[in-house]
Amino acid sequence: MTVIAGCTQQVKLEKELVNSNKRWWKESIIYQIYPRSFNDSNGDGVGDLRGIIQKLDYIKSLGVTAVWLNPIYASPNDDNGYDISNYKEIMTEFGTMQDFDELLKGLHERGIKFVMDVVVNHSSDEHEWFKQSRSSRDNPYRNYYHWWPAEKGKPNYRWSFFDEKGEAWKYDSITNSYYLHYFAQKQPDLNWENPKVRQEVYSIMKFWAEKGVDGFRLDAFQYVSKDTTFPKLPKNFEKDINKYYGMGPNLHKYLREMYDEVLSKYDVFAVSEGAGSTLEDAHSLVDEDRKELQMAYHFESVGIGNKLEGYKLSELKKSFTKWDTSFAEKGWISIFLNNHDNARVVSRFGNDSPEFREVSAKMINTFILSMRGTPYIYYGDEISMTNIHFDSISQYKDIAAINGYKKALSEKKDMDAFMRDLNFTSRDNGRTPMQWDTSTNAGFTTGTPWLPVNENHKEINVAAQENNPNSVLNHFKKMVKLRKDNEVLVYGAYKLLDENNEEVYAYTRTLDGKKMLVLLNFTNHESSISVNAAKKIESILINNYSDLINKNGKITLKPYQSVICSIKN
Repeated sequence: MTVIAGCTQQVKLEKELVNSNKRWWKESIIYQIYPRSFNDSNGDGVGDLRGIIQKLDYIKSLGVTAVWLNPIYASPNDDNGYDISNYKEIMTEFGTMQDFDELLKGLHERGIKFVMDVVVNHSSDEHEWFKQSRSSRDNPYRNYYHWWPAEKGKPNYRWSFFDEKGEAWKYDSITNSYYLHYFAQKQPDLNWENPKVRQEVYSIMKFWAEKGVDGFRLDAFQYVSKDTTFPKLPKNFEKDINKYYGMGPNLHKYLREMYDEVLSKYDVFAVSEGAGSTLEDAHSLVDEDRKELQMAYHFESVGIGNKLEGYKLSELKKSFTKWDTSFAEKGWISIFLNNHDNARVVSRFGNDSPEFREVSAKMINTFILSMRGTPYIYYGDEISMTNIHFDSISQYKDIAAINGYKKALSEKKDMDAFMRDLNFTSRDNGRTPMQWDTSTNAGFTTGTPWLPVNENHKEINVAAQENNPNSVLNHFKKMVKLRKDNEVLVYGAYKLLDENNEEVYAYTRTLDGKKMLVLLNFTNHESSISVNAAKKIESILINNYSDLINKNGKITLKPYQSVICSIKN
């Protein structure tokens, strides 16, 4: 009786902890849309807001509860909208503010929240702030950016993510000074040390919050605070760039100020791209008592799949388990394996061959939607879109790919090896147009698409999958419903099983006396696993095959088989 009473008390305490920490954004399933590539309503080859409006019922049919759009602000498009020239206007290619208002209204009418991408580590060099800033050293906007007078000598080297020479200081002859750009030359970094800049940012966020936006994704935000003395950096600092670029000296001060001025005043959440270099960094950003951000978005796990030679499942287990363990009782994390900065998830973590594409895509979606944290699903992954193959650098549109190619040439690297790697990892892989049907350009546009449509759209498209009960799309919808119907998959405790198994990822989720067993075969062959929980299976809740071989707790999984079972606790 003592043991039973103890268990009952433990369940009660767990329930109280979960109930006190419930938030709508923890229970969200976020669908990320790259607007240029989702649906083109006017035939100019570029996706737009009216195109998304046309597909609102499709989005609702997925069961997702929130949509995150990549930047839609006015922009010269040097980095596909991440170089912003006006934060309170809509990019002409995407439509008008009236279109935005209609889109937001349409989402809300369907019970879907909206997450805005906020890019304020840098602006476009065509923003009026920068035009003024570079015009003279005594201009009122001069201190909106980081300038270094040339008479002081060239500033200490800073590395740029996108510059073809890898140099983040750009000389500007107008005022005989250098300006800082961690990304492309046309993306000068804003000077957050200037309180006027911060107030400008809060004004932008309030503008969109007043319109009804439900959340903010803060792009590259861990980099906004900088040591403005710009000291020398150690050799090979690029290998741990976040340690030297991220989590600057005043970042928490700025975030608390943002919380006080904006986040605390609206029913919104904010997630920062990146979570520092350590678990401690991440907690310092999102733990509720910090009054800063609400959700951590780290890149450790997603980067594991960016290797041509493949990855070890134990690496993936270790990463996800480490983050879950750290955030089990405090803070909250994002769960994802893909976004606009990565190649297609089924090509990296699954198997995009005709034989295994569908089952491995179902397996990956099962995984993402059965972990603790807020899942992010990238458009097209619900139908198992794959990498596209480009034969030459001339086909790429991504500035990171183009400048990376120029840099590799200048450094006399093995260009065949470079191109093989680029073909696998390029961001353009994840930005090809959405594949709606078998028609020309996959139904994305009646014009010439801004980026080529994958030739496999004849086989992989929404129309072909919507009425097929065994399709990747309908399996995705079932998995979304399973998560929404079972809080154990949102808040339940996670326990890794058979840690050293390099083929099967197995874990349990437990909440309020309810327990589920998740089994995922990450290989293209049958694989077996023996776990005690398998002896207690009550029912199979979802399965990407028609059966499950279970011989007294020894389960044999087919290639890329994924199963979630209800088990006796």
